[in-house]
Amino acid sequence: MSLWIICALLLLQVSSGDACASGQFTESGQCCSLCPAGFGVAVECGKEDTKCKPCPQGTFSPSESLEPCLQCTTCPRGVPMVASCSAAEDTQCECDNGFFLLRSHGLCTPCSKCSRGEGLVRKCGPKGDVKCQICGPGTFSEEHGVTKPCQICTKCSDSEVEIRHCLPNSDTLCMDKKLHILSRPDGSRDPPRRPTGEEVIEEDFSPATGTPKFSPQEEGDSNNILVYVSVLAAVVLGLLIYVAYKCWRTCKQKKALSKARAAELGTAPEGEKLQSDSGVFLDSHSLQDNQPSKGTKRDSKQDNRLYINLAPHRQEEVQRLLQEGGGRGWRQLGAALGYEPEQLDLFGRGEAPAHTLLSNWAQKEGSTLGLLCSALAHIERPDVVTALTCPTQGVSVV
Repeated sequence: MSLWIICALLLLQVSSGDACASGQFTESGQCCSLCPAGFGVAVECGKEDTKCKPCPQGTFSPSESLEPCLQCTTCPRGVPMVASCSAAEDTQCECDNGFFLLRSHGLCTPCSKCSRGEGLVRKCGPKGDVKCQICGPGTFSEEHGVTKPCQICTKCSDSEVEIRHCLPNSDTLCMDKKLHILSRPDGSRDPPRRPTGEEVIEEDFSPATGTPKFSPQEEGDSNNILVYVSVLAAVVLGLLIYVAYKCWRTCKQKKALSKARAAELGTAPEGEKLQSDSGVFLDSHSLQDNQPSKGTKRDSKQDNRLYINLAPHRQEEVQRLLQEGGGRGWRQLGAALGYEPEQLDLFGRGEAPAHTLLSNWAQKEGSTLGLLCSALAHIERPDVVTALTCPTQGVSVV
């Protein structure tokens, strides 16, 4: 009998449109209450409704949930604290510009970037990494690494025809209707139409003006043809842009390979050379990264020694571990150090990509062992950190 009562209550709740925010119910069919921000679950929802309690000192709960209070984070040594932990908000630590505190590891990590089709919801800063959201209907974002919200889609005016609808990663494409693609030369004349039944049509040609006249049906056909021609023009334009981009990229790669070959034939002793599968030598120093290599705020105990001054046998050990790293090897380290995927693909064409990556990175300003250890900790490679003999980072996450 009680089972029927519970089913009836659930059915009544669904039919009345009263949604349960927690998605959980008591044994009697009552919706489980969520604990507000600053409160954690003391007794879980079951026979009775949820019982909450205020978060004690040293813990916090940032939003409504059915979870207990979380432990507050402690800022790493040398990183200033912006705001202390409260019952409803975690500790806020201030890393360098373009970095945020990765709380799971207690390290300042480079901020992420929003992709095309996504808009910025929250900036990177003391509260964490950037927060992106896919652009909804009526909005778009065409740039990669955008730092602003999604934009409102453009609406075609009455004098324009819409060629392509607005998409999350591209704006609306409009074209002017006043195109003379289908204009007829003066003096031309269409063959007269034969009237059917009692249908009366106007003269196809006016002797007074010498201008052809079009029936409503012919005008509609002309508009349809205009739309088809406009779509075809847009497709051809897209193909031309794609071909131009491929040609530009091919020329860029050829210039890079030519520079690498010239460096190989020259006498520069510092040129790091890689032999690709095609037999062409690549100069790792010609692979310049346009992104600044910024470090986190350094404390007195962080290792400020340069990687380039590390003993050769330790460099070889680090390179060997990264080469054999599998899913968390040199490519993931390169991404953590700020390299783009195209640059990493170019490194991967050689026989020793880990050596190429670290040799290229070592030429940059601020390429210290402390920064390298932070990146290795970010990709969870403590074995490589041990090989570097890095000092303790001085991080504690309570």
